[in-house]
Amino acid sequence: MEREASAPAPLWTIAVLALAPFPAAAALYAYGPARWAPVALTALLFWSSTVLSFLGGVRWGLESARPAPRWTRLTTSVISSVAAWALLMSRGRLGAVVVIGGFMAAFILQWLFDHTAPDVPSRYPRLSTLLAAGACVSLAVAMEQALRM
Repeated sequence: MEREASAPAPLWTIAVLALAPFPAAAALYAYGPARWAPVALTALLFWSSTVLSFLGGVRWGLESARPAPRWTRLTTSVISSVAAWALLMSRGRLGAVVVIGGFMAAFILQWLFDHTAPDVPSRYPRLSTLLAAGACVSLAVAMEQALRM
């Protein structure tokens, strides 16, 4: 869509700030006092859901800004939100390892979608890589703890 361009400082700043809840919640879940583990896991999963929905919304916005939005791209942009909602709703029925793994898979699929999509600003894949990597590393720390429980 456009030539390679670095993202402006406000985008990087907000992206880094949006990452902060991931390692904070994962660290508290994995290494904090046991009494805080349930709250930390809930925070991590809800923040994962929020960010996945946001990333899907970004894709919706990029596509809807086109003169002739493609309905297939619009439809696929909501999959991450639906997946995040389904994972949260299944939390009581599925174990923490499955739900955490589901969120990791959703972030990886969203990242793949972002990197194979046409017509996106060149800076967007870098920003989505930062978010997906931060989320997945934090979720992996939480999964390692969940496997021990």
